[in-house]
Amino acid sequence: MKALFIGGTGTISMAITRLAAAQGWEMYLINRGSRSEELPEEVKVLSVDINDEAAAAKLLDGMQFDVVCDFIGFVPEQLERDYRLFSGKTKQFMYISSASAYHKPLRDYRINEGTALANPYWKYSRDKIACEDFLMKMYRENGFPVTIIRPSHTFDERSVPLGVHGTGGSWQVVKRMLEGKPVIIHGDGTSLWTMTFNRDFAKGFVGLMGNCHAIGEAFQITTDETLTWNQIYQAIADALGVTLKPYYVPSDFLMAVSNYDFEGSLIGDKANSVVFDNRKLKLAVPGFCPEYRFDQAVRITIDYVLSHPECQVDDPEFDAWCDRVIAALETAKASLQS
Repeated sequence: MKALFIGGTGTISMAITRLAAAQGWEMYLINRGSRSEELPEEVKVLSVDINDEAAAAKLLDGMQFDVVCDFIGFVPEQLERDYRLFSGKTKQFMYISSASAYHKPLRDYRINEGTALANPYWKYSRDKIACEDFLMKMYRENGFPVTIIRPSHTFDERSVPLGVHGTGGSWQVVKRMLEGKPVIIHGDGTSLWTMTFNRDFAKGFVGLMGNCHAIGEAFQITTDETLTWNQIYQAIADALGVTLKPYYVPSDFLMAVSNYDFEGSLIGDKANSVVFDNRKLKLAVPGFCPEYRFDQAVRITIDYVLSHPECQVDDPEFDAWCDRVIAALETAKASLQS
């Protein structure tokens, strides 16, 4: 079986590339060289800019695939390009959408593939919905063999997954924990969330590759473990061997007092309590069974990050912003108590 990934070395896709190669798939990646040195040696990298459609079409001329997946398509124009490039060249086209596309505000905390798609808070999610709409239209009208995949919060060993962080990533929050400083948790930390290790995600995804039951369908891939944000941050602190010092701030306040995209990432996503129903995936992939609890997986991540300095990207601007927010709220408390 022969597969082509557009991308293939990201947080989600690297684990899939490795697992598919290990299972005997003949793997091709359209990739500009990112993390190529970490790929299995049997994976073939096609060096072309996918946005240069003419060059990509020339390189792909005469090639046929059992599966093509776009991991880096964010707007409909990119999927329209994919349709032109791969219509008639693949038996299955898989697209990575997002669980953030599910209806916000939530109508029901229980989420399955039949949950309506609508997110007025986050353009990223609306663009993903538009991409899905285009692909399903091509499936209905032209028989384009589409499979939609909706990940939720999926992480790998290179970055600790969190709710509130700056543009530099999560390291600065980890650093605050190590320094004994308070860390901001949105809301009161009791809303529900699901974290999925990329190695578990890969099992569900590879099970859908070349799967006739997946054509024309959408699937969410997550673990069945549901955690509060308090449990998530506590597991991270435990892995670090430090005492957690949470500082709770309402999500709408965080959105109002920062230039960070907390409207999308919090109000449109992580501030909502969600519980994912993966029965559809398990019917299509009977062997799907996540291996890693969050506390186990995050220890793998913490060990990797602490031993790889390149993962430790300081974000002093975010650090100072956290201090200002906490100081302002403490001042407000003191003034109201006097």
